[in-house]
Formats: sequence, structure tokens, C-alpha cells
Amino acid sequence: MLVDFNSLPEESRVWIYQANRSFSEEELEEIQAKLNTFIENWTAHGSDLHAGYTLKYKRFIVIGLDQSQAKATGCSVDSSVHFIQQLEKDYNVDLMDKMNVSYKQGEYVAHKTLTDFRKMAKDKAVSKNTIVFNNLVTTVAEFNESWEVPASESWHSRFVK
Repeated sequence: MLVDFNSLPEESRVWIYQANRSFSEEELEEIQAKLNTFIENWTAHGSDLHAGYTLKYKRFIVIGLDQSQAKATGCSVDSSVHFIQQLEKDYNVDLMDKMNVSYKQGEYVAHKTLTDFRKMAKDKAVSKNTIVFNNLVTTVAEFNESWEVPASESWHSRFVK
């Protein structure tokens, strides 16, 4: 069952997929339609999953699930991963690689490999104050409070001094 992402309880589970490039407006419209269809039909052992999504910065797909209604099962998580993998193929984009870093440069969102980000930190091209996206958050509350944070307040802190 598709619900408004902003109405999900704070303890709802989130999965964040970051693209290695920005989506076009046309792609975003298509992705929204596909997400609507997927989430409307997303189930766990025959029970509707109360889930929503948000698209951020033309680059992030965030899926949230209210597990107080019904919990995700291995099969339902697998189906969401297959859905994301299909989006990767449809739009020739990388959404699953966790070894990439996205961060803000002013209002622009930049995307680098972890190796490049580490080198940029060493070269002082990014600092502890650089706003990074902590895609390791697991709940709506964490997403709202700790997703966009200075590098010093996330796992990125090990690279910036």
C-alpha cells in the first residue's frame, strides 16, 4: 500500500539508493510512476506493506516501510532489490554501489568513488564541514536527522581531519 513518505512513523525502516548521476525530469517522472506501481503491489507473505518513497536532489531514491503494519521479509526485500536493479538497467545508472560518496558543493550534489573522496580529503578539497549524505541510516528518524550532515558527524569522519 502506497502511503505518503512524510506520514511514515519515525521508526519506519528506510533504504537509500544513490545514483551516480542526476536523473532528468523525464526520468524522474517515469521512476515515480514505476515506484508507485511497485509499492502499491509490494507485499510480504500476502500482506500489503505500508510504504512510501521520496526522491531527493534528482539523485536519491529513498524507500520507507512502516514495519508496525507488516514487516519486510526476505522475499519482499529481494523484490525491492530486483526492482532497483531493473531501474539501473532501464536508466543505465548505478544505484547499488555502496562504495561511492555523495556530498554537497554549495547547492550542487557531487558524486565520487570512495577512493577519490579519500584523496580529496587528503588534499583538503573536502573538509570536516563538507555536507555528506550518510546512506547508512536505517530509520525515518535517522534519515530526517542524520542523512545530510557534516562529514565530521558521519562515517566519513575517518577521512577528514
